[in-house]
Amino acid sequence: MDFFINLILVFFTFSFVGWCIEVTLKYRQFGRFINRGFLIGPWLPIYGAGAALITLTVAGLTPVERGIGTTFAISLIVCGLIEYLASYFMEKRFHARWWDYSQKPMNLNGRVWIGNLILFGIGGVAIIHIVNPLLYLALENLSLFVREIIAGCLASIFIADYSVSHFVLKLVKIGVESSEADNTEAISKDVKLLLSDRSIFYRRFANAYPDVIYRTEKVKARMEEIRLETEKLRVEAEKRIDELNQQYEKNKAEWDASIKAGKEQLWENLEPTSFIKSNLIEKQNQLIELLYDESTAPVPAKSLMDEIEHERLRLEKRSW
Repeated sequence: MDFFINLILVFFTFSFVGWCIEVTLKYRQFGRFINRGFLIGPWLPIYGAGAALITLTVAGLTPVERGIGTTFAISLIVCGLIEYLASYFMEKRFHARWWDYSQKPMNLNGRVWIGNLILFGIGGVAIIHIVNPLLYLALENLSLFVREIIAGCLASIFIADYSVSHFVLKLVKIGVESSEADNTEAISKDVKLLLSDRSIFYRRFANAYPDVIYRTEKVKARMEEIRLETEKLRVEAEKRIDELNQQYEKNKAEWDASIKAGKEQLWENLEPTSFIKSNLIEKQNQLIELLYDESTAPVPAKSLMDEIEHERLRLEKRSW
């Protein structure tokens, strides 16, 4: 019984601490006080639930292992699971995503991401090895009866707070479902307009989550339509790129053949006339050697052969 009462007080203590952290962060971001959370009171149960579950899990493993590394791993897993499940069920229940880490590195479906998980692990180590011992030491100064009264009062206020806040969330759900818009920005405007005409409790919720992302069936259908259109454009782009590559290869072969022919034609046009004459004479000499036979050649042929040989020798003796 003593452990159970202390666990309840741990829950409320860290629910308040988490609320203080969120309020401070939002004050730095927006420059004004924002009462964070679904509940009216100064508590965020997701923080308290994480601290309580870490405390309960580590207490169960104390006879086996109580090292800092184990505490870090337990805190990372337990708190990450709580954050993921809270995001999932709240979205399914109220058609809205209250936080989205899709733009963060190493995220899981935009519900959790590595940065928060590491902070959860560090926070869990601080809770188990630093804060909880001091908290338990302070609670020991109170009798069990007094702790029971405090826990009972806090639990009663918490339940009442939850009941009122649940009606606010129900109104948000109705506003989301009745909206004709097909994008989260337009739905957000409709919901804020709806809440602005209500009491301060309703307006508080609109201010607490200015970046909420609404996910109605219309929004989901629109997102699926965009996804299909994007996929279609991707397929068409890949097809066009393949066609361009094929055309390039075909043109490249034609360009290579044309360049080769042009080089050959250019060489023929630029070759000196003296080279052509020399080449022609050389080939004529080869032809004569193939056709001329000294033993069978007639006298005129022998005479002509002598003249050719004479002129060739004259040509070879010239230096210009």
